[in-house]
Amino acid sequence: MGPHTPLTRFLSDGWTTTRRNLIKIKRVPDILVFTLLQPIMFVLLFTYVYGGAITIPGSNYTEFLMAGIFAQTVVFGATYSGSAMAQDLKDGIIDRFRTLPMNDAAVLVGRTNGDLAINFLSVVVMMTTGFIVGWRINSSPLQAMAAVGLLLLFAYAMSWVMAFIGMSVRSPEVINNVSFIVLFPLTFVSNAFVPADTLPTPLRIFAEWNPVSALVQAVRELFGNVPAGTPVGDTWMQQHAPLAVLIGAGILLAIFVPLSIRKFSRVASR
Repeated sequence: MGPHTPLTRFLSDGWTTTRRNLIKIKRVPDILVFTLLQPIMFVLLFTYVYGGAITIPGSNYTEFLMAGIFAQTVVFGATYSGSAMAQDLKDGIIDRFRTLPMNDAAVLVGRTNGDLAINFLSVVVMMTTGFIVGWRINSSPLQAMAAVGLLLLFAYAMSWVMAFIGMSVRSPEVINNVSFIVLFPLTFVSNAFVPADTLPTPLRIFAEWNPVSALVQAVRELFGNVPAGTPVGDTWMQQHAPLAVLIGAGILLAIFVPLSIRKFSRVASR
């Protein structure tokens, strides 16, 4: 395969834009610092402020909580792709990319890969903080790696969703409001912080079919944080949570990767 084939060019351009985003984090360390402080704050806040008020039969709230914190953090971490794309469009950086002999998709790949790196670091920080406050992995190393993999896969798929939204709004300021409206119900009306069966019926039904609930359930199972005898929701997504996350992430990628690439081509050619 020659050095200038479309595939090698795409991979080269994707790596170049990924490096750009990673170097940006290095040059503006505030981004990384505040990104990593947020999961620490949530772990400590929910563990020590709410942990004493919430009882989980057969387990402790810290073990129940951690999967929810993992899911919430990586889902909200996906918003950086949206805000960064909106900011790049406003600053005219996308126009400069268009003057280069670069694959359109490479810009989006670099942006979402940068978010993936940040989310990986966030998961490492959260796991470390969780160990400090008493959380433990009660499964095999392979299952634990699968849990981390599912978190990052779902976050990566959400990054493409938010990148599309970021290119669809009129200003970077709007993306934060849009993200809040979309992601807040997904993360809080779920089984992330309280068992879904404790919610009122309409909210319980929403929570049981919520893809974030499937992610939380899958991570709890793979980390071994589901105590014996704990009831699992009756929906297919709750009964087959890891598979549901894989299917859901695959559907999001299949829809929003081509949509985002086409959207980028349109907005960049204005």
